[in-house]
Amino acid sequence: MTGDVLAVCTSERKGIQKTNVHRAVFVVNHGMEGDAHAGSWHRQVSLISADKIEEFRSRGADVAYGAFGENLVVEGIDFRSLAVGTLLRCGDVLLEMTQIGKECHTHCAIYHQVGDCIMPREGVFARVLEGGIIQEGDRMVIEPRKEKLPWQAAVITLSDKGAKGEREDKSGPAIADRLRESGYEVIEQFLISDDPKLLKHHLIRLCDQRRPDLILTTGGTGFSARDRAPEATMAVAERNAPGIAEAIRAASLKITKHAMLSRAVSVIRGKTLIINLPGSPKACMESMDVFMDAIPHAMGLLRGDVQDCAR
Repeated sequence: MTGDVLAVCTSERKGIQKTNVHRAVFVVNHGMEGDAHAGSWHRQVSLISADKIEEFRSRGADVAYGAFGENLVVEGIDFRSLAVGTLLRCGDVLLEMTQIGKECHTHCAIYHQVGDCIMPREGVFARVLEGGIIQEGDRMVIEPRKEKLPWQAAVITLSDKGAKGEREDKSGPAIADRLRESGYEVIEQFLISDDPKLLKHHLIRLCDQRRPDLILTTGGTGFSARDRAPEATMAVAERNAPGIAEAIRAASLKITKHAMLSRAVSVIRGKTLIINLPGSPKACMESMDVFMDAIPHAMGLLRGDVQDCAR
């Protein structure tokens, strides 16, 4: 799959339409020089397929390139059909896709003008791995990866006291450290209150946009009135994967009878495996002992790298 760059757009501040500057310098782990969205984060460069803009124009909207806040408009590549981790080569510049679609917290200028914006649905985002110059007319190609994309994971801690700053989160960092030691790339790690709506929001955002292989939550799996992590997790699930949670309980029962009180679940949304873990650091590590050797096969199946479960 190849495409042609039709526009290179920047803006000096966020929240406004970008202007086609025709040519720009791309800086490693930063983005485009002079663009407000550049920085040390995962959404350094935004891209939209040209046919999506043409489709929007066909509805009577007079929009210029850059109107949706996109940096690059490319004809010939359907970015939405690609996977997170796809490498895009344009001359000396190498981009890695990191997110598909986005949340729209405050509607942009084009939305206020015409009542719609395609960026949340059709835009994709990337980080700059190799720098250089991209200009109109350049050819963009999908570059094969020389090495397998590392397993990507997110860690969410649920704690009312932690969210208020009344308790230090020790479980989330311990989980993230162990994942990194096992070769995972932890793309997000954060703490939220025991709010099921908030957890559902973040699970959907992560699974549908950032698309990690694994999400581990810690806390909110017991009998307390605020312990609603299993319900929030089941609410976003597309398929159940009960064996993992059952295996954790079975192993934990050998350590403490209180393991039977765990209501943790394990599910699948899209290509992401979600597993609830208990709240204590010790119990989290014991739970991870149960599944860390087994889930790479499961994640390989979800990625499509593994074709069957034969021994």
